[in-house]
Amino acid sequence: MQKRTLSFWDMFNLSFGFFGVQTAYALQNNSNSRIFASLGADPHDLSLFWILPPLMGLIVQPIIGSMSDKTWNRFGRRIPYLLFGAVIAVIVMFLFPFAGHLGLQSVAAALALGAVCLMFLDTSLNIAMQPFKMMVGDMVTEKQKTKAYSIQSLLCNAGNLVGYLFPFFLAFLGISNVAGDGEVAWNVILSFWICAGILIACVIYTVLKVKEMPPKEYAEFHGFDPAQQEKKKENMFKLLPKAPKTFWTVGLVQFFCWSAFLYMWNYSTGAVANLVWGVDTTVEGYTKTAEFGDAGDWVGILFAAQAVGAILWALVLPKFKKIQVGYVISLLIGAVGFGSIMFLHNKWALIASYTLIGVPWAAMLAYPFTLLTNALEGNPHLGTYMGLFNGTICLPQIVAAALGGVVLGLVGDAQPHMLMVSAILLIIGACCVPLIKTKSTK
Repeated sequence: MQKRTLSFWDMFNLSFGFFGVQTAYALQNNSNSRIFASLGADPHDLSLFWILPPLMGLIVQPIIGSMSDKTWNRFGRRIPYLLFGAVIAVIVMFLFPFAGHLGLQSVAAALALGAVCLMFLDTSLNIAMQPFKMMVGDMVTEKQKTKAYSIQSLLCNAGNLVGYLFPFFLAFLGISNVAGDGEVAWNVILSFWICAGILIACVIYTVLKVKEMPPKEYAEFHGFDPAQQEKKKENMFKLLPKAPKTFWTVGLVQFFCWSAFLYMWNYSTGAVANLVWGVDTTVEGYTKTAEFGDAGDWVGILFAAQAVGAILWALVLPKFKKIQVGYVISLLIGAVGFGSIMFLHNKWALIASYTLIGVPWAAMLAYPFTLLTNALEGNPHLGTYMGLFNGTICLPQIVAAALGGVVLGLVGDAQPHMLMVSAILLIIGACCVPLIKTKSTK
């Protein structure tokens, strides 16, 4: 059949809900360490709380991919899952930052409630997020995928921009950014509540604007016989060994990239508080200082700068004739950004560093999925493989989070040094990119 070419606005509508999902996800990434530190977590234990989000993604996304591969109803194939995930996420976003205000009798109880909320929040965001990546694979031709995923990357980073800026913006309006004893600052709480509204509004927009292909049209579009496929059902454990080589080589690059960004999310607030505000992050009670609150708000600005860098670089990505070249250049530019941080003590100068860090982030959101979906063209198990591929995002974060306290100790308990570790990880990732072959070996 003649494959339909999508317009810019078709591809925009396909991914617009991702803007809302990423607004919530960015706010979570920006605030996790700040929330748990405010609730009383030790700096050496902060990275352990970051195990929960990728762990839930590792479990949930392959299941959502496999289930949605087999779902065909009047609401669509992937859309029912993203709508369900968004509704659950909105509910949890109202509770998570409020964990310290519920009169719990101990720090351990508040941290436990926060951890449970984070687990459910990330589970629901994963349920809502993955279908957007799958729908591009479902509905976009191989020729247009780099552009479609670049548009998704642009919307994703625009969402990041909003999520990162909200705490700073609300503090600017006069809402307190200083946490009470065992509580979370009100500018963070209100940011979660407002972003929950943005999330559901954006998802509803995509639900109303996008119509997924019916089964017969989908099979014709991807060039397989649905009758034969029905006879040959395979679960995800049987499919994984049959994954194309691209799955594994891109996954190797992903390991180093996502480990690097896990450390950025985890240690940026402490690093900036130390470098710019002179906060000693090795002493008890540092999270209750006004300087730490100011640093936490400024990290939102820095993460917003990262999002701006990613938005601009997303426009450049489709112009590279060879994906591997664009991938390597992107990761090396990010390594420069990470490596420069520990030498800077001016909050404005750090904006340049984080803008450079946006470059590899844009590439990480576009190139891996372009490479994988092209390698899987004609494969009816696209959703299952993309769910399994999420393991290359989740496992590195779990490993990095589990080792975070150990690595922090090895670099002298200096949180700024953890961002130099991120620079080294991106350089290693760039060295692995040449292993990726664009042609699939199934």
